Amino acid sequence: MKLIIQIPCLNEAETLPATLADLPRHIDGIDTIEWLVIDDGSGDGTADVARAHGVHHLVRFTRNKGLAAAFTAGIDAAVKAGADFIVNTDADNQYAGADIPRLVAPLLRGEADICIGDRNIRDIATMSWPKKRLQHLGSWVVRQVSNTQVPDTTSGFRAYTRDAALRMTIVSEFSYTLESIIGAGKKRMAIAHVEVGTNARTRPSRLFSSMFAYIKQSAATIVRIYTMHEPLKVFSYIGGLVFLVGFAISLRFLYFWLAGDTYGDRHLQSLILSAVLMIVGFQIIIIGLVADAIAGTRKLLEDLLYRIRKIELSGRKDD
Repeated sequence: MKLIIQIPCLNEAETLPATLADLPRHIDGIDTIEWLVIDDGSGDGTADVARAHGVHHLVRFTRNKGLAAAFTAGIDAAVKAGADFIVNTDADNQYAGADIPRLVAPLLRGEADICIGDRNIRDIATMSWPKKRLQHLGSWVVRQVSNTQVPDTTSGFRAYTRDAALRMTIVSEFSYTLESIIGAGKKRMAIAHVEVGTNARTRPSRLFSSMFAYIKQSAATIVRIYTMHEPLKVFSYIGGLVFLVGFAISLRFLYFWLAGDTYGDRHLQSLILSAVLMIVGFQIIIIGLVADAIAGTRKLLEDLLYRIRKIELSGRKDD
């Protein structure tokens, strides 16, 4: 069994050595442990530091492409390198490397396809109270839309089986954390979680410029990915709400008309508005039906991509 620990990096020349030193060299049930660094267009010699510290695999971008792209490239490189299990961790040494055996244990036992490290955010002293509340709320929302029980959905400390990695598709350019959980939940993968420790903070987060930017990007990602997987439900709710508003306005007009209002003409605007809203609501529901057909095609394409990846990898082994 081979485990590859991947580390996305952006200008992490200072923190990468400590991160690598913290990684385990032996895990029961694992025959080989290798390291993979994804250099996301760093300008501080991160790739040179990785080589100097014995990293087995290195993926380099000529320019910065973002965390989601770096994570996806790492997953692809890891499975091509023959990984049976893949662990993703951060280059700032936020996560305790000693907890990696706990992270991969549910996968080794065959109990889960994915295991996510729970940082127990409530006990992190360096995180502000507002940020803790937002993390709690965001994780709750993701659990509802993904039908999973992951308590810390923004944790980047996670482990994947080879098959789960092959089934993964990331379209977001912001971050992979939320999208991958929603996608895995919709694909009925088994997702486990274990409590993990964190190390002292080495630098501020670089993922977002402000709390508002983080909320905006996260909310947009959740809505976008959920709509991709459940378009009929989303459009039906929206279209049904618009249609009901229009229908309620029409009932108001009907009330005045039946009451014999001699000034009924002044309510014609309400009748027109109700007709427009009901037509628009009906059209939104029709759009949902079309989007649902497209979503079905996307699922078939994802399954086809999964099969192609498996064929490609089996061909590499034959060579």
